[in-house]
Amino acid sequence: MTATVLVVLAFLLAVNALYVAAEFAAVAVQRPQLAALAKAGNRRATGLLAVLENGVELDRYIAACQIGITLSSLVAGAYGQATVALALGPELEVWLEVDAATGHSLAFTIVLLALTGLQVVVGELIPKSLALQFPEQTALFTYIPMRWSVSVYGPFIWLLNGSALVMLKPLRVTPGGHQHAHSLAEIGMLLDQSRRGGKLSEAAHRRLERGLYLSGRTVRQMMTPRQDMVAIEASTPASEVLEQVLKSPYSRVPVYKETLDEVLGAVSAKMVLRTYATKGELPELARLVQPMPFVPESLRAHRLVRFFQEQRASKAIVVNEFGGVQGIVSIEDVLIELFGDIGDELKQPELAAVARPDGTVRLPGWMGVEEAQAWLGARWQGPAATIAGYIIEELGRLPNEGESLELHGVRFRIDEMGPTTVRWVVVHPRVGSEPPPILEGSPASTEVK
Repeated sequence: MTATVLVVLAFLLAVNALYVAAEFAAVAVQRPQLAALAKAGNRRATGLLAVLENGVELDRYIAACQIGITLSSLVAGAYGQATVALALGPELEVWLEVDAATGHSLAFTIVLLALTGLQVVVGELIPKSLALQFPEQTALFTYIPMRWSVSVYGPFIWLLNGSALVMLKPLRVTPGGHQHAHSLAEIGMLLDQSRRGGKLSEAAHRRLERGLYLSGRTVRQMMTPRQDMVAIEASTPASEVLEQVLKSPYSRVPVYKETLDEVLGAVSAKMVLRTYATKGELPELARLVQPMPFVPESLRAHRLVRFFQEQRASKAIVVNEFGGVQGIVSIEDVLIELFGDIGDELKQPELAAVARPDGTVRLPGWMGVEEAQAWLGARWQGPAATIAGYIIEELGRLPNEGESLELHGVRFRIDEMGPTTVRWVVVHPRVGSEPPPILEGSPASTEVK
């Protein structure tokens, strides 16, 4: 075996590695970084970006990679058998004292295994790892050879792609080209990988993840429920109206007639105080009422934001499919979904979760199911938005105070009941789960909302 043979085989392996690196880099490269390089005047970045943003061109680019990988592998295998195996056969006949056919077969097998090993390690694994670790540099380095390859393999690409289209027609599959499109779950995984890789801080990751899944949240999951609403009955005396407005931390307070299902609108705390300050008295409450929009409880968060923009409103009454009032929602509730509890100096802090020394956690029934996931050590899924709603829905009845239960591997006890709902539960987190860290404040409690 001469040096020429080794050089040719090394060249074929390098060609294979080039195509493998180009294919993986084209898939892994980040468009924003290429766009920045293109804006700075990098011609290769400009050309590569044009390929990635065109589904047909990207399909041809990947096809050229695949053709190059296949051809280089086949040529390397054939050349190795015609040179190395042919020279090795007679040597094995002498060393092993076997006949010519056996020596040739052994030489063929040895060369095949050796070339396959080199092909996998040198031609596949190493370039793939480099391309995934340095996608931008690899993509730019391989762009010029790939541009030439697309031109050279043009007829083959056209023929092979056309054949694939013909074969896919009976299956009723319409090829859409290679696209850099990711599902929400995949984007979530990318964000998590960036966090673990140190590219994103915990806070940034949390905000991005909340924003990613915001469109899946409904008004029912974000609203202040009916029993916690602050509202004023229309016939309330003026003195009591003033007292309630002063006690309320909200800028607008709903007004209802007889029952909460008959909301007339809302009064502005500013208007009430200004009227009283200028006139020394308040007129009938109905005369101060301003319209307040209504939204269905099934409305998604992103559509709620658009609704607020169109209505030029910041609050809305939430109703169910039968028109019954379920609660109230505000733009602040949407912001809380994105950034966590913003806080308000006028509101009294509300204890949301109490971690106990024995490892149990006391949770309020109004806590959202998704919020409670970290404390439960399990994911409760269903139409219910709160812990109380989920428990009642699963049981099909109101539980008794002090009753011990288990749902989907989570053991808990009903610690306090209200007339129509669960107020507090004591939870035994599922074994192996890690509860959220206790924040500064009360030694055994933390506000998580």
